[in-house]
Amino acid sequence: MERPSAAAAGKASAGGRAGGGDEPCALGSGAAGASGRGGGQAAEPDELIRRALDFKRQGAQCYKEKKCREAIGKYHRALLELKGLLLAQDDEELPAGPAAAAAAPVAGQLSEEQKRLLQSIEIDCYNSLAACLLQAELVNYERVKEYCLKVLKKEGENFKALYRSGVAFYHLGDYDKALYYLKEARSRQPTDTNVVRYIQLTEMKLSRCSQREKEAL
Repeated sequence: MERPSAAAAGKASAGGRAGGGDEPCALGSGAAGASGRGGGQAAEPDELIRRALDFKRQGAQCYKEKKCREAIGKYHRALLELKGLLLAQDDEELPAGPAAAAAAPVAGQLSEEQKRLLQSIEIDCYNSLAACLLQAELVNYERVKEYCLKVLKKEGENFKALYRSGVAFYHLGDYDKALYYLKEARSRQPTDTNVVRYIQLTEMKLSRCSQREKEAL
């Protein structure tokens, strides 16, 4: 009886307060990435960021139109545009070798503003990917968890990622971790009804598990 309610709460949050696509966008630049990669010369960081923003906005528009599969593709394209920059930013202390030599110049080219924008796009895309997955008929909660933990690695207090991590762990049967993330989410938005509902469901599951353990002794 509890599972349908939980799934409904997860989908409601993905489309509402904890939804993915937050901003409107103008479509029409989908070919930008292909044309930019046509030449032999590597694109500048500003151009890569511009293309990533374009794909992210297209993803948000697809999400609003309930075209979640298309939205997922757009968010992945946005992350792909930034792949080299993200690797360079993540590896601040690179080991010696060819990879370090290749990435170091890219990292050095990024201004503080570019770094902030890069992280913002990455967080938005992973949050939005999780929101899209929660709309699926059969939700891949393992993937939802993966995307949310990527966000939390960058921004540990992100409410959407905390809540969805809790939802994912709940459906994966890890109720202790689910309760941890859900309570962290509640500490940021105490009145969110979806969070409160999942905490209740999780505590019921833990209580039943504890009761079964006692009966087995």
